[in-house]
Amino acid sequence: MIPFWEEEAKPLIEAGYETKIGKLEELDENYGGLLCLLTDKITPAVLEKGKNLKIIANYAVGFDNIDVSACKARNIWVTNTPSDAVNESVAEMAWTLMLALSRRLGEASQFMRNAAYTGWEPDIFMGSDMKGKILGIVGMGRIGSMVARRAAGFEMKVISFSRSGPLKLEEVLAQSDYVTLHVPLTAETTHLINGKNLPMFKKTAFLINTARGPVVNEAEVAEALRAGFLAGYAADVLENEPHPYPELLQMENVILTPHIASATIAARRDMTKIAVANLVAALAGQKPPNLVDSK
Repeated sequence: MIPFWEEEAKPLIEAGYETKIGKLEELDENYGGLLCLLTDKITPAVLEKGKNLKIIANYAVGFDNIDVSACKARNIWVTNTPSDAVNESVAEMAWTLMLALSRRLGEASQFMRNAAYTGWEPDIFMGSDMKGKILGIVGMGRIGSMVARRAAGFEMKVISFSRSGPLKLEEVLAQSDYVTLHVPLTAETTHLINGKNLPMFKKTAFLINTARGPVVNEAEVAEALRAGFLAGYAADVLENEPHPYPELLQMENVILTPHIASATIAARRDMTKIAVANLVAALAGQKPPNLVDSK
C-alpha cells in the first residue's frame, strides 16, 4: 500500500483511469502504467508481461532497480520522484546517524533495555563532540549540499569529493572525522568504499551511508571496524537489502536502520504526488515531467 494513495491518486481517478494495488507478478498486457517501488526489479521479463506499458513511475529518486535501456528499447517512459522534501529528509537522517554514532546512542539504548543501568558514572558511554570537526561529504549533489549547509550549526569544516571537485576521494577520507555518502549507485560507485581505501580513514572517524547499500563493501567495512581502522559505521541502506552483513549486527559501534531516510510524512506525500503526476501525463500521451532518460 502506497502511503496517502487514496488521496493522492485522485488525479488518476478523475482522469478516468482504473487503478489497482497489487504485486508485480500480477502485471499483464492490460496495464498502461506501473507505479513501482525501489524493491521491485524491472527486468526485460517483467516488461514482456506488461506489453502495453507506456510508463514505469518509480516511487523513489534512485532508479537502479529498473533496466532503463530495456524500457527505452520498448518506448516506455521511466520516471522518478525527485523532491526537496525527500532530499531534506535524507539529509536530516544523515545527521541523525552522525549524532547517534558520536554519542553512542545505539549502545546506550540497548544498555537501558537490558536493565543494566544502576546509576550515573562519570565515564559511562563516553562519546565524541562534533563541534569543530571535519565533515567529509562524498557526492555534493542536492542532498550532499543540504548536509553541508547544516554543518555550520556545529562549526564544522566541510570538505567534499565529487567528479568535478578539487579533492580526490582519498584526500577526503584521510582528512575527515565524519564521512557521509551521497552518491547514486552506478558501476563507478559500486564498492566505492572498500578494503583498499578503508585503511586511509582516521582511526577515530565515522562512516555514514544513506545513499545506496552497494556503494559500500559491507564485509570489508566489518573487517575495518574489527581492525580498528574505523571508529563506527551507520547505514540506512544495505548492500544486499534486506539482509545486512551478519557481523555488522553484532558490533556495538554499528547502527543499522531499515531504509527509512525518506520516511517522513512530507517526503512520502511529495513522492506520491510526483509519481501520480508522471502517470497522468504519460497515460494522456504527454511527456511526463520527471523522466530519468528520454526515449
